[in-house]
Amino acid sequence: MKKIATAIITALSLPALADTPKTETIQIEGRQVNLIGEAISASQGIISKQEIELRPLLRTGEILEFVPGMVVTQHSGTGKANQYFLRGFNLDHGTDFSTFVDGMPVNMRTHGHGQGYTDLNFVIPEAVEKLSYKKGGYYADVGDFSGAGSAQIFTANKTDKGEAEITIGQDNYLRLVGVNSIKAGQGHLFAAAEYNQYDGPWKDINEDLDKTNLLLKFSQPMAGGEFAVSFMAYDNSWNSADQIPSRAVKQDLIDELGSIDTSLGGKSSRYSLSADWQNNNWHASAYAIQYDMQIWSNFTYFLDDDTNGDQFEQVDKRSIFGSQIHYLTQNNWQGLSVQNKLGIETRYDDIDEVGLYHSKQRNRLGVVRSDKVAELSTAAYWENRIDWSENLRSVFGVRADYYDFEVTDLAGTNKNGIDLSANNGAADDSLTSAKASLIYTINNDWESYFSAGQGFHSNDARGTTITVDPVDGATVEQVDPLVRSFGYELGLRGFINEKLNTSIALWSLALDSELLFVGDAGNTEASRGSERYGLEVTTYYYFSEHLSADFEYAYTDAEFSDTAPEGNHIPGAIEHVLQAGLNAKFDNGLFGSLRLRHFGKRPLIEDASVYSGSSSIINLRAGYQYNNWKFIADILNLTDSNDHDIDYLYASKLAGETTEVEDIHYHVFEPRSIRLSVSYQL
Repeated sequence: MKKIATAIITALSLPALADTPKTETIQIEGRQVNLIGEAISASQGIISKQEIELRPLLRTGEILEFVPGMVVTQHSGTGKANQYFLRGFNLDHGTDFSTFVDGMPVNMRTHGHGQGYTDLNFVIPEAVEKLSYKKGGYYADVGDFSGAGSAQIFTANKTDKGEAEITIGQDNYLRLVGVNSIKAGQGHLFAAAEYNQYDGPWKDINEDLDKTNLLLKFSQPMAGGEFAVSFMAYDNSWNSADQIPSRAVKQDLIDELGSIDTSLGGKSSRYSLSADWQNNNWHASAYAIQYDMQIWSNFTYFLDDDTNGDQFEQVDKRSIFGSQIHYLTQNNWQGLSVQNKLGIETRYDDIDEVGLYHSKQRNRLGVVRSDKVAELSTAAYWENRIDWSENLRSVFGVRADYYDFEVTDLAGTNKNGIDLSANNGAADDSLTSAKASLIYTINNDWESYFSAGQGFHSNDARGTTITVDPVDGATVEQVDPLVRSFGYELGLRGFINEKLNTSIALWSLALDSELLFVGDAGNTEASRGSERYGLEVTTYYYFSEHLSADFEYAYTDAEFSDTAPEGNHIPGAIEHVLQAGLNAKFDNGLFGSLRLRHFGKRPLIEDASVYSGSSSIINLRAGYQYNNWKFIADILNLTDSNDHDIDYLYASKLAGETTEVEDIHYHVFEPRSIRLSVSYQL
């Protein structure tokens, strides 16, 4: 794959492509777009390509940190999906936040590692045209995993200038990127390729990241609209430095950058073909995705097996097919402007195997659980907007979702001697969700919102048919296939003199039950209903066309909705999140960005007797453009902070220990590193 990627990037940078006629580029200014009169809540926003280019990123998944209040961390290797935190949710790898790329869903349901698994490593940041986000469940066109919100990432159809870039850094970091487009008949052929390798700063493993990405897209006018067809390819392998127990560091058994099990890691691939057509009224798209993943983890070391250890392998092999179509119509009713949007969606996951194996040094010792799953969902929605006056408009939506699950055991009798055929079965569920917003435009500069809506997340299909625990054979309770959420918010948005863009939101969110299938254990775990409320403030100020500053603060209070002896705090719910940045881009070619991200302490157990520490990190990007050449220096973790990316509290057992120990397990920030980039624009 490395040779293929290098060849593609070389081809993308050929001078012949630079001779193609220049075409007009539509500039999307992101946060400088005035959403007054368009948005239906204070929690919507658009991020432009130019804003993404200015920000230094340690990992691709951090592109979601453009969503105000979102924290993106990692507890494992670079190739694994990130951990996400938003609105009092420890979203794990994606549950309750829905993410799409060019209309294709990223969240993997009934996934081998976790429900809603959101791996963004297949995205090439330089190919992203814009990012649109919607927090809350107030939008009829967003369904599964929508409790906390959603994000749409759109890749470019064309580029004014091609670009080839090389980045080098400490710990054998190398990244090659090529992006270009050419005129092809009445349309454009856009191509982007990326190759990335990295050994990491870890003391006792070589991360050996080997990632290749490719995007090919053809777009052209068709039948009064715009048609695009895209092919994406992603292949990755890596070794992991997982979270480590605090006591192992305190006892000098390992360094903070060390590991207990040095044979962890994974490999993953994703290939997709998608088509999209839209005009002023219709928008239709379809996609096919082939996805594979293997991950080896070991969180408890020798808790369950004193001889072989607790390492486990998680497997996911699937094909995904889906489509969506919506129709938008504009009418007049009793002299009022009325807009109606009608949509239909479908998705089918054909999962050849979703499995969990006991392993040692990546060799299988026995199967815990292995299943074939077919999961189908269909949805229809209607959204109505009425402009009652120049100042007042309403948006009302209703959405109906139907899910069908079919689970077939592949393991037979597992390593624990348990016959798992009893977990075969089928289930289905449906629900209808209502959403509404009332928007009052105060004047040209200010707009207010009241929004409310029902959302949901689906649970793992295996949890809907399970009857026998694969660990001990006990009878277990099946989970609800679909779990309801309800939220509302009061919001205010200001856009003043094209200099100040600000929004304030007071929000509340209730979840009927935080029922989840626990992929690491192969069984189900039911928790209680929950309630969250919070305050979010975002401010972007443009001192001039060359200099801007941004400030984002989010406060959340999250608790279980009933009273229980073990306590009512939700483990992992972050109370305070702060991000701030200073961005510059001058006519003399100098540009840069200085960014601070802080997330506060959070309870690690229901009674709040143990908290994580707070974490702060500062990243710096400084660059200079001279004619077609661009030079960039990124200093990641500028202050060399050893704060933690993630903290968990659970029991584990080290080699030589006679009993289990409940301990904080954490993953430290990567130390300060410098990455230097040189690019040439064609």
